[in-house]
Amino acid sequence: MIFGRVKPLDAILATAEKRGLHRSLGAFQLTMLGIGAVIGTGIFVLTSEAAQKAGPGMLLSFVVAGFVCAVAALCYSELASMVPVSGSAYTYTYAVTGEILAWMVGWALILEYAVGASAVAVGWSNHAVGLLRGLGVAFPAAISNADALMAHMQIAFGATPNADLQTAMSVGGWINVPAVIVVAFVTWLLIIGTTESARVNAVLVLIKIAALTAFVALTVPVANATNFDPFLPTGGVGVLGAAASIFFAYVGFDAVSTAAEETKNPQRNVPIGLIGSLVICTIFYLLVASGAIGAIGAQPVMSAGQVLAPGSAELAGRCASIVAGGAVEPLVCSKEALVHVLDTIGWPAIGRLVGLAAVLALPSVVLMMMFGQTRIFFTMARDGLLPERLAAVHPKFRTPHVVTVVTGVAAAIAAAVLPVGKLADYSNAGTLFAFLMVAVSVMVLRKTDPGRKRPFRTPGVYIVAPLAIIGCVGLYLSLPLTAKLVLPIWGLIGLLIYFGYSRRRSYVGRGIFDTVDDPAMQPEVAKPLD
Repeated sequence: MIFGRVKPLDAILATAEKRGLHRSLGAFQLTMLGIGAVIGTGIFVLTSEAAQKAGPGMLLSFVVAGFVCAVAALCYSELASMVPVSGSAYTYTYAVTGEILAWMVGWALILEYAVGASAVAVGWSNHAVGLLRGLGVAFPAAISNADALMAHMQIAFGATPNADLQTAMSVGGWINVPAVIVVAFVTWLLIIGTTESARVNAVLVLIKIAALTAFVALTVPVANATNFDPFLPTGGVGVLGAAASIFFAYVGFDAVSTAAEETKNPQRNVPIGLIGSLVICTIFYLLVASGAIGAIGAQPVMSAGQVLAPGSAELAGRCASIVAGGAVEPLVCSKEALVHVLDTIGWPAIGRLVGLAAVLALPSVVLMMMFGQTRIFFTMARDGLLPERLAAVHPKFRTPHVVTVVTGVAAAIAAAVLPVGKLADYSNAGTLFAFLMVAVSVMVLRKTDPGRKRPFRTPGVYIVAPLAIIGCVGLYLSLPLTAKLVLPIWGLIGLLIYFGYSRRRSYVGRGIFDTVDDPAMQPEVAKPLD
């Protein structure tokens, strides 16, 4: 049963051709789309999270996470060039290992995209509040973060009250209003039309690259070798833990594959977009991280000889005490890490500009995360696994407005009450499962359909794909306990929905492999991303 109900590749391709989205994206646009989706909260914000887990050793963490993404990208490229349709890992799994595993992948992708959008929204909020503070406008702490709420929840669930938690409750906030606002704005933007969104995205990508280039140019020349010592304050475990968290910094390159159905010459352009965006982003990450560490150091904040958990109320309270005592805020305490580094080394004006770049550009990452989520939902509804209403499009804007609103509401709720690090870890759990299934699928398809044309072939597939699987499992096991638990709990909920609703409504289960002629699936297709 597990490997039953496989949707034939020919049927998938036929459905996409008959009622698919307009093909208008080229290699450059896909690469910009990938960079726009990747460069964001991961490097602007999670640099602090990585430093708290691994110290200067986070450089190795970026390499580890980048390597896992690279081998996964090679697997993605083969499948995306063969199956250039919407749906990403969900569609690939449906075509290879069957419906139930495809459902689980699609369900896990909600964690990647919707929760990932929430994480980026919180990162944007941190920079927006910091920018206002730099301009002399004090945005109320009570509505700019949820540190106090998290402290109260920890105590309610049995944590021992201490000075750090008390500090967090006294100076922290209860809800992140700016994060909710940016999610609402992006939801509206996606509803009115993704064409305009993509054009804005290309400009914002250039702004982000310019900001990171300026950061590297100012920090690398003043780097001090002593700031790299000790290089591994938390050992190899810390490096892997940081890699598992900052894996989020690379999430987004697979959003390129969700736009495959809207791509000209996808057999050539999708692999270029996937691998090209990943290579460019990895180079930037290593340079930026080196500049940040060399400029002001990146040692973890300790309490009673123990490293405090990133994103915890205890860390927030300890950091507040450090600043209140007149000491320079450590890198690991900053919610706008790159801006803080520039402020500390005497470039506050440039730091404000970098903060402004983040405020302007991070919404594009929220947009691409939510765009990917709506397209996954759209495809699952097209297969009958979700209510047909989710596949409906707006009569005027020709966008999937219902599923966009549903995604926006869920992302806003998560962004309102959870810290960026926890959201990133939850997102990573879903992403790692999806990447693992892509690696499995590419090997299975080599065996079951060896004669099918492969415009792009994963080199050394029986080495690369197993490496991707091992890497995904290793990073998943390195996530915090709560993040590891999220995936099986979320998966159990998904299985209940599948067996309670989706299985009996599946088009493939009813022997319908082409939904073009189904009256329920006849509204205009969604407006293309071009």
